[in-house]
Amino acid sequence: MKTLKFITATLLLVGLSLTSCQDNDDNVTPSADNANAATSPTASNLKRSSMHKGDHDDFLDGVSCSSILLPVTATVNGTEVTVASESDYETVTDILAEYNNDDDSVVLHFPLTVKLSNHTEITISNQIEYNALMTACEQADNATEDAINCLDINFPISIFTFNLNLEQTGSVVLESDQELYAYMDNFGDDAYFAVNYPITATMSNDAQVTISSDMDLSTKITECLATEEDMEEAEEDAEEVESILVEGAFKVQSFIEASVDKANTFADYTITFAGDMSCLAQNTADSTANDIQGTYEVAAETEVNLNINFSSNATLQLLNHSWEVTSYTQNSVTLQSSANAAITLVLNRV
Repeated sequence: MKTLKFITATLLLVGLSLTSCQDNDDNVTPSADNANAATSPTASNLKRSSMHKGDHDDFLDGVSCSSILLPVTATVNGTEVTVASESDYETVTDILAEYNNDDDSVVLHFPLTVKLSNHTEITISNQIEYNALMTACEQADNATEDAINCLDINFPISIFTFNLNLEQTGSVVLESDQELYAYMDNFGDDAYFAVNYPITATMSNDAQVTISSDMDLSTKITECLATEEDMEEAEEDAEEVESILVEGAFKVQSFIEASVDKANTFADYTITFAGDMSCLAQNTADSTANDIQGTYEVAAETEVNLNINFSSNATLQLLNHSWEVTSYTQNSVTLQSSANAAITLVLNRV
């Protein structure tokens, strides 16, 4: 019945206007495309965008839908660490990043307090309760009911309310994520709402954007979620590339610069990559030649990059690029210079 009333009222409004017409700060006429029910996509977008974002400490708790309230104590790769403030996060990440070929372990000490996506705080007494939280988080993620972390609405924002006849009944100014979440979570089935656009938001790359409509909000969320998915996929690929590099020795199969393959320049060298982000080039043709020390780093944004740095050998310095990983297998890594797409490198396992 509610849907029928809404459709009927909407048809009457279509002939009048397809855009919102705001008379003043407290008076707005809804249109066919901006009057939203509690179950509308806009309601879901606003609710999910205003959830507490618990992804900033995932390296510590492994749960993206909640965050641990500090202080907390954890045993990280066998080392007990007390995280008293966010400045202590670096201590944890440094331990986890010390080697890229080990099995990282974070054991939380209970009891601890977490803040959930609905902004409430609960105490977790043991690992069983924590496992239940992780399961609930995974279920929310699978049901697309998890927080949207890639877009932060900037406050304050105004929302107008209407009855089922689309007559304005009030307005509210919301000052925070928590207020917006509670408002949308408790919005009734007997009313409609409209956002007073334009509003602004901060994206995950810190860019500020202006949002002009419900459709614009949906588009920006869709785009940033796609980028977020690409970043997550790149992180998984980066881990695979790291594991491939540290599992064997490599030779330069191909090094193309200015359309010329210069792989023979490196024919005498075998390169190994260690778990501590150091690399070593050995001259297999001259047993008296010194080994050449270097460093490397595998990084991920929306693509995977391999940065190589040899500082004491002119030949190996030719490999000193930020390389984009264009493809990889268990026995080969194909790279392209991020600065010059005409320079490519293929490393093959010996």
